[in-house]
Amino acid sequence: MHTAALIVAAGMSTRMGQFKPMLSIGSISVAQRVVASLHQAGISKIVMVTGCNAIALERHLAGNGIIFLRNDRYETTQMFDSVKIGLEYLQDKCDRIVFTPVDVPLFTAATVRALLASGEALACPVYDGRQGHPILLSAGLIPQILADSGEGGLRGALDRCSAAMALIPVNDPGTLQDADTPEDFSALLDYHNSQLLRPVIHVSLCRERLFFDNKIAMLLMLVDETKSVRAAGQRMQLSYSSCWNMIHTLESQLNYTLIARSQGGAGGSTSVLTPQGRQLLERFARYEQRLRELAEELYPEYFGGLLP
Repeated sequence: MHTAALIVAAGMSTRMGQFKPMLSIGSISVAQRVVASLHQAGISKIVMVTGCNAIALERHLAGNGIIFLRNDRYETTQMFDSVKIGLEYLQDKCDRIVFTPVDVPLFTAATVRALLASGEALACPVYDGRQGHPILLSAGLIPQILADSGEGGLRGALDRCSAAMALIPVNDPGTLQDADTPEDFSALLDYHNSQLLRPVIHVSLCRERLFFDNKIAMLLMLVDETKSVRAAGQRMQLSYSSCWNMIHTLESQLNYTLIARSQGGAGGSTSVLTPQGRQLLERFARYEQRLRELAEELYPEYFGGLLP
């Protein structure tokens, strides 16, 4: 089952007084912490909807393997409008979605796994009798949410959809803590520092030089999706020339073509993956996922009793 994640980070952080996504928690930012937990839970396809300070935030996260979408009307719209932008993009690209606003950064990967293991069409974590984030929803519910009136925001739309919210008990206070005020943020920092330790796997393929990793894999996936190298780069905060440099380096190391281009026509030129390109992308994704699973499996064997 293909799982994606959706993070909404378009708001103006009015109550906080500072731009929440880029505030530091220890040595990383609020936004980086959310992404790290989702990656740790095995989710590689992460979409973020940006708005306020979009360019700064996208550049801040450019190396984290995220697909960026924009809510250019963030000043006059609500969070639900940003959610709909993300859901509309994802509806035909995955089977289920883990959703969270960016300002609830301290849920754990174990909580995400518990939601995924539930098999529910709609679910949220419950700690100390209170519902929190992230929320799991089936892609089959997306058309209902997109067609909803929006009254009561996302919560109202979920209440009106055809699936009942399943409540998944978790031992994770981070599901409830947000960063609306400086006091909230101080409490988040204390909790974060007590439970951040985790294994992180970065996979690269090399010959004479590094030629393939998850960044290049995402670029290829977006080229095939958008039919445009330029559009793919824009969603990753990469320049057009950088994209082609990466593709040419990859093709030179593999000695075969990965991108097929067609010129002219009313719609202009298009770019798509060759069959070999798709095969490379699919195998790399399976290989990376298996290595992450092995890292989680081996961690307690080597570090149990030594590290928390």
